[in-house]
Amino acid sequence: MAFKVKNICCIGAGYVGGPTMSVMADHCPEIQVNVVDINHQRINSWNDPDLRNLPIYEPGLNEIVKRCRGKNLHFSTEVERNIAQADIVFISVNTPTKTKGFGAGQASDLKWVETSARKVAKYARGHTIVVEKSTLPVRTAEVIKEILISAKPSSDQSEPSTFDILSNPEFMAEGSAVKDLEKPDRILIGGENHDAINTLSEIYKYWVPEKKILHTNIWSSELAKLTANAFLAQRISSINSISALCEATGGDVREVSRAIGSDSRIGSRFLDSGPGFGGSCFKKDILNLVYLSRYFGLPEVADFWEGVVHLNNWHQHRVSQLIIKKLFGTLSGKKIGVLGFAFKANTNDTRESAAIQICKDLLEEGARLFIHDPKVNPLNISNDLGISPINKVLESNNSLTFQSDGSWSKASQISEATKEADAILVLTEWEEYSKINWEKESKQMRYPAWVFDSRSILDAKRVINSGLNFWRIGDGTNL
Repeated sequence: MAFKVKNICCIGAGYVGGPTMSVMADHCPEIQVNVVDINHQRINSWNDPDLRNLPIYEPGLNEIVKRCRGKNLHFSTEVERNIAQADIVFISVNTPTKTKGFGAGQASDLKWVETSARKVAKYARGHTIVVEKSTLPVRTAEVIKEILISAKPSSDQSEPSTFDILSNPEFMAEGSAVKDLEKPDRILIGGENHDAINTLSEIYKYWVPEKKILHTNIWSSELAKLTANAFLAQRISSINSISALCEATGGDVREVSRAIGSDSRIGSRFLDSGPGFGGSCFKKDILNLVYLSRYFGLPEVADFWEGVVHLNNWHQHRVSQLIIKKLFGTLSGKKIGVLGFAFKANTNDTRESAAIQICKDLLEEGARLFIHDPKVNPLNISNDLGISPINKVLESNNSLTFQSDGSWSKASQISEATKEADAILVLTEWEEYSKINWEKESKQMRYPAWVFDSRSILDAKRVINSGLNFWRIGDGTNL
């Protein structure tokens, strides 16, 4: 039997915890929702008075935070106190791929999950439902359960705390997170205790139709999240492989996508060719499947999914190599305006963005990159590329002393990226890039100049009529 929830605590104020809890608070005014994190800077950003410096950009998120913050939505670093008060604790912390040790490069690093579980075990009072919200490997619930049931009661407890563990993976996409949370395709809740499952279901029923709330066992729920992301990434790698074939044979990948997408058995989603998949989950979750498959003695399954990642990496390098080839085989000292660094539009997230590897390739060739993105902080770009920007006006190409080392600068305006540029490269599908006046921008570029459209968002005729050379991903019709 479900019980009445009065307090929720979410450990982790990142890309999942922040938006998810904000939407939950917006629809459940009777429940106090506390989002906690040990990162003081992140919490301070969530509490920014004028809402202009929230740590996460998502369309519509500011308005929700403005409505709920200080009423039934709270952001703080008081982890222990909020765990003690909570009826439900969501664990929504980062689970990066291990960089060293056993399983390095494939397995998830669960140190933050374990740390969170130990805090819950120590500070929870009475009966608490613990919900896995992070993307986790299969059987992680067993780890959490063992930590919780092994905990000894504190001296101020008259009796031990009790716990139920549920898996409730998120299926939102960055850039449309609020929309996905408001009107989800499904809510998946996996667990062993039906009362706990029903308790969490009752919260979602405030705004989600009951028919969209699916109940499974906990292991199926954990695996479903990994599988969903792997299938989506596989579609992206598949269509990108066809884009290369189109360029070689004279086809147009957009026409191919439209043709196969009209097949009801296939559908049109995730059939847009681009520079490769990115984001925090796709690559990590596929590598998790690879690791699990090898661990359980399924090398053929592991090889299949590993191939999806290999193809994505190859595709990103293919874009870089094509740019080098078109610019006479050398980029030393040449200026390339890069439009977009986020892994997709409508988010400031750069994790595993295709722009990272492509820009690194161009820098390795000695290019001078002027990077424009309307939402990405230059500090994130520096961290991703591993080098600091040059914050001064560089000499024109005509007087430039050629050097082998590449460099990058932040372009505050698109015109800064196009001025005296040898090429423009579109890497993120921000709407403003599709509206660029190429007749105007082309006049300040260095000829023969190129425009490389890796997102198929530009008007090819307008670019070409401006006197610029043009390449669009997957378009071989000009062979």
